[in-house]
Amino acid sequence: MEENKNMTAVEMTAEEKAQFEAFKREQERKQNMQERKDNREAYSQLVDEQIETAIPELQSLSEQIATVKRTVFGNFKEVLRMKEEVMHMSRKGGQFSHTFTNSTSTMRLTLGANTIDSYRDTAEDGIAMVKEYITSLAKDDETQLLVDTILRLLSKDQQGNLKASRVLQLKQMAEQTGNERFIEGVQIIMEAYQPTTTKQYIRAEVKDADTGAWRAIPLSVTDAE
Repeated sequence: MEENKNMTAVEMTAEEKAQFEAFKREQERKQNMQERKDNREAYSQLVDEQIETAIPELQSLSEQIATVKRTVFGNFKEVLRMKEEVMHMSRKGGQFSHTFTNSTSTMRLTLGANTIDSYRDTAEDGIAMVKEYITSLAKDDETQLLVDTILRLLSKDQQGNLKASRVLQLKQMAEQTGNERFIEGVQIIMEAYQPTTTKQYIRAEVKDADTGAWRAIPLSVTDAE
């Protein structure tokens, strides 16, 4: 009661009241702006802290993966050499992927290398020989359609290279025809093959004991859960 007696009522004109309300709104606006600014700064600081924590950990993980990858390929170097001797299969023969399964068929490992098909200039001589022979087969509309289909196997990709898989198809066709010119042309193309290796890869799998299905071991941040 005494406190209420000590309070003094302030009379304001309509204009003064409007000015006071405008002042309060401006103060609230500035306060809200400051709060939003403080929140943005806190967010930015939190992002910095988490990035500075995550990046070194991911760098360490990347180095560990690279080390394990080098170790696995190094350990299998002798295995690949023996495979070449025993089974006469090697990268020189065009094999860029090797899959190995343990004796109990519970673990499987695939070592390979991504490649880009490319050829030496001598491939053009072989292509010319093949085209010369193939086009000579066109006698009517029916054979022309067959010729066009075969010639499409010699079409090049955006990098100007033939697809190795198509050359293998041509090889099969050449052997079926028995034509020496055709066979020699394809052989020249194959001898000019100089694939470019990009990156080596490893795929590891284990067999699910319940379902018997092969289950891939996630080896990337994207695949791991």
